[in-house]
Amino acid sequence: MKELYSNIIGGEFVAVTNASRNINPSDTNDVVGEYAQGSMADVNNAVAAAKASFPAWSHATSQTRFDILKKASDEILSRKDELGRLLAREEGKTLAEGIDEVTRAGQIFAFFAGECLRTGGEALPSVRAGVGVEITREPVGIIGMITPWNFPIAIPAWKIAPALAWGNCIVIKPADLVPGSAWALVDILHRAGLPKGVLNLVMGRGSVVGQALLEHKDVHAISFTGSIATGRKVAAACVAASPMKKIQLEMGGKNPLVVLDDADLATAVEVAINGSFFSTGQRCTASSRLIVQAGIHDRFVAGCIERLKSIVVDDALKQGTHIGPVVDQSQLEQNLKYIQIARDEGGKLAFGGELLKRATPGFYLQPALFTETTNAMRISREEVFGPVANIVRVKDYDEALAVANDSEFGLSSGICTTSLKYATHFKRNSEVGMVMVNVPTAGVDYHVPFGGRKCSSYGSREQGTYAKEHYTTIKTAYTMA
Repeated sequence: MKELYSNIIGGEFVAVTNASRNINPSDTNDVVGEYAQGSMADVNNAVAAAKASFPAWSHATSQTRFDILKKASDEILSRKDELGRLLAREEGKTLAEGIDEVTRAGQIFAFFAGECLRTGGEALPSVRAGVGVEITREPVGIIGMITPWNFPIAIPAWKIAPALAWGNCIVIKPADLVPGSAWALVDILHRAGLPKGVLNLVMGRGSVVGQALLEHKDVHAISFTGSIATGRKVAAACVAASPMKKIQLEMGGKNPLVVLDDADLATAVEVAINGSFFSTGQRCTASSRLIVQAGIHDRFVAGCIERLKSIVVDDALKQGTHIGPVVDQSQLEQNLKYIQIARDEGGKLAFGGELLKRATPGFYLQPALFTETTNAMRISREEVFGPVANIVRVKDYDEALAVANDSEFGLSSGICTTSLKYATHFKRNSEVGMVMVNVPTAGVDYHVPFGGRKCSSYGSREQGTYAKEHYTTIKTAYTMA
C-alpha cells in the first residue's frame, strides 16, 4: 500500500473517498503516492474555511506574517535535497534541477517574508484646504490558485507567498499530475504556524476542482498558470461571475532566440541548447524557435548537433543524467505528434526525435532539432511544450526581429550578439515581457517581475514587488482635519 495523501482543509487532513496514483515518469512502476481527488463539496468547505479565517489573518501584524513565511523558507531550504528528490521523482526533472527549484521556492518565501515588513502607503495633501488623503493597500480576499505540472513547487510558491504576505486567504488546486510537491509545501506552511483555514489544498481534476473555484461567489480572485485554451475559459468564467473576479493568467510561449552572424558561436550554442532542451523543454520560457542569420546558420546547426550528441537522457534520479523523461504518456504523444507535423510540413529532422529505452520504463524522448523550417509552419506557431526546437534561417537582423515578433505569444525572447547596437534595439523592440541577451530565454530571478504580452499573459505580473498588483486592492481615504 502506498501512502495516502488527503486534501488539507481548515488545517485538517480530510478523509479520502477517491484518490489517484502519482506516477514516476522515469519509472512507471514506481508510485510516489496516492493523492486525494477533491469534489465540489471539498471546494465549498475550503472556501468556507478561508472565508472564516480572513478577518483575523487580513489584520494579522506584519511581524506575524514575516515569522511564518520566514520559518517556512528555512524549512524548505533545510529540506531541499529531500524535496528536490520528491519533485524529480514525480515530475521527471533531473535531481539537480529539482533541488534548484526547491531552493528557489525557499528563496521566494524569504523574499516575501521581507515584503510583509515593507508594505507602505502614501499620505498626500488634498487640493482642498484642510483635507488629507491616504492611499493604502488591502488584501483582495479569497484567492483561488490553479497551478501547472512543470514547476510543481516554484509556481505554487510564487503564488502562495505574496498572497499570504499581503493578508489573503487561499484555496489552491495543484496540477493533477504532480500533487506531491504542493502537498509538502502546504504542510510546511501549517507547521510554520499558519492559522487553520488561511491556506487550503484541494487536489483533483481541473474540470471539477478548478471549475468549482471559478464558479464560487466567495472567491474574489484567480491566479492561473496553464494553456491558452484553458486560460480563455478561466477568463470568461471570471468575467461572467457575479461579482466578477480579479484575474491573473500565465499561458505559455513560443519563445524566439535570435542568433546573429556576429554572435560568439560557443555562447550561442550553449544558450540555445540550455534554453530549448533542459528541463525536457517543459518550460513556458523555453527557446522553441531558433531564428538564425544566414552567415552563422550552418556552423550554428553543426554546433547544436554536436552538443546534443553529448546530452544524456535517462532516469531523473540517476547521476549523470542531463535531461529526464517527458512528464507523462499524453505529453509524450503530443511531442511525437508535432515531430510528425514538422516532417509533413517539410522540416528536416536534423537530430533526434526518437523514443528511447532505458533500464526502467519511462517516457524517454531524444531531443529533436528541426532545420529548413519557416515561421509559417505549425512547429513555429504552436506551443509543443517538450524537447523540440526548430531553426528558421533569416538574412539579416531586421528579418530576424520581424520573425521573432510574428507570434500570438509574447512571454520571453533572446538574442545572441556581440553588438551593443542590435542588443539595445532588440531589448526595446521585442514584443515580449522578458528579454535575454546572451543568456537562455528560460531561467528568471525570483525578485523581479515575471510575465508576458499578447496571448502569453493577462493581468498583472507575478513575482517581485509587482506581485502586489494582483494580491492587493488600493483604497483612497479622505479626512477633514
